[in-house]
Amino acid sequence: MPATQIANSAVRRRGRDARRQARESSEIRFLPELDRGLPYLDLMRPDQVERIHDASMSVLETKGIEFRDDESVAMWKAAGARTEEYRVFIDRAHLSELISTAPEIYTMHARNPQRSVTLGGRKQIFTPAYGAPNVLDFDGVRRNGTIEDFHAFAKLAHMSPAMHMSGGVLCEPMDIPVPKRHLHMVYSLLKHSDKPFMGMVTAKDRAEDTVAMAKIVFGDDFVQNNTVMTSIANCNSPLVWDQTMLDAVKVYASANQGVLFTPFVLGGASTPASTVGSLVQINAEALAGVAFSQLVRAGAPAVYGQWLATVSMKSGAPMSGTPEICHMNMLVGQMARYYKLPWRCSGGCTSSKVVDAQAGFEAARNMYGVMMAGANFVLSTTGYMEGALTQSYAKFVLDAEQMEMFYKLGQGADFSELDGALEAIGEVEPGGHYLGTKHTLENFQSAFMMPELMNFDSFEQWEADGARDANARALARARQMLLEYEAPPLDEAVDDALRDFVARRERELPDLVT
Repeated sequence: MPATQIANSAVRRRGRDARRQARESSEIRFLPELDRGLPYLDLMRPDQVERIHDASMSVLETKGIEFRDDESVAMWKAAGARTEEYRVFIDRAHLSELISTAPEIYTMHARNPQRSVTLGGRKQIFTPAYGAPNVLDFDGVRRNGTIEDFHAFAKLAHMSPAMHMSGGVLCEPMDIPVPKRHLHMVYSLLKHSDKPFMGMVTAKDRAEDTVAMAKIVFGDDFVQNNTVMTSIANCNSPLVWDQTMLDAVKVYASANQGVLFTPFVLGGASTPASTVGSLVQINAEALAGVAFSQLVRAGAPAVYGQWLATVSMKSGAPMSGTPEICHMNMLVGQMARYYKLPWRCSGGCTSSKVVDAQAGFEAARNMYGVMMAGANFVLSTTGYMEGALTQSYAKFVLDAEQMEMFYKLGQGADFSELDGALEAIGEVEPGGHYLGTKHTLENFQSAFMMPELMNFDSFEQWEADGARDANARALARARQMLLEYEAPPLDEAVDDALRDFVARRERELPDLVT
């Protein structure tokens, strides 16, 4: 090959390498909570909302709901509710009085005040996937999660601009004994990010340890008077709140920490095979949980909502991303606004086992419905695979970029830019172009989203750049992000105190669940 061709080839290679490095490099940015600029898509007329409300109240008044915990039943009885063993019958007037004390809007304070977020009203936040026992790793292998995977996902969440919390159970670190696992997860969330976080809920002492660790970071009085985390409590549909979840609610609500009251719904299995029928049950379950939190501490942040999958009537397997889930999110959102409660649902969900077209279609369709519904707290927006059984490195970063685009979508159209655009129209003659106008030069970087993980090159450019698909590009981005990660500052004395707490509790706790 002639020297000039070699030189030109090297220049092209360097240019491709530079473009690739620019796409894969990571700049630490943070988007504040989304101040929604879109209208809500409501599916129900006012009379239909009232019918769902009335049916839900009838369920609680006549059928009742079980609180399978002696202390919780005693609290309901002391408050005036009728009880039969664990069955609690809640009068609609009593329930309305209780839920009215839950705040419509609240702030979660981060250890870096610039990362604090407000949710409720028209405010929305996005958070990573939660609870997967498996990971889909950099080699494309599905395996049990480890604490090193957990650390990695906490770092990726910290570096993702549209992630408003570091997360909760980013994956289950299966290499740590269950009774001690929560200590390492909470430490990782506090250490590797300065965003708000989610607490642990699988036992009373794990919730208590989470609050204790938060107090080490923020101080006792601050935690008692401010919210620094929001944790999840799942209702066992149909119509059961169990002792484990109620114990966690008592710990967090008494400490003024937020709780997501979440019926864990398999549509057609744990609820009727009907979207509107399921809504009645979900509404009753979630409201009963919110009301209970107000018995614990009036004014404690309480988030209404659900986790929802529909069930395949062929196999019984949970399905993600179906149209009915979008309908359900819109219906639940409308009920939440009726009760003036902040609400949650899940975002980028898929049943796919790999990062393929199914994963993209289901996650995007589900998340688009969420945006139209206007959820305040959107869980599981990044990394969610296989119906919540797997957390994927590639899908995490692909979803994180998608959430930046959903953020832009959620802001709505900006009319403040109209005058400048009209001036540009006046400058350009018919048949001309806008590429060199002053307006374009001033606005080309911010006018339109330019996703970096999506490929818009010609086929030839794409092929010369390695012919990599979205999965390969995402894995390269995730690797680069972890290489570039820098831990946010944490006072050395606070870090030492956290480590000492973890070490002491590890000595006190058994290795096996008893």
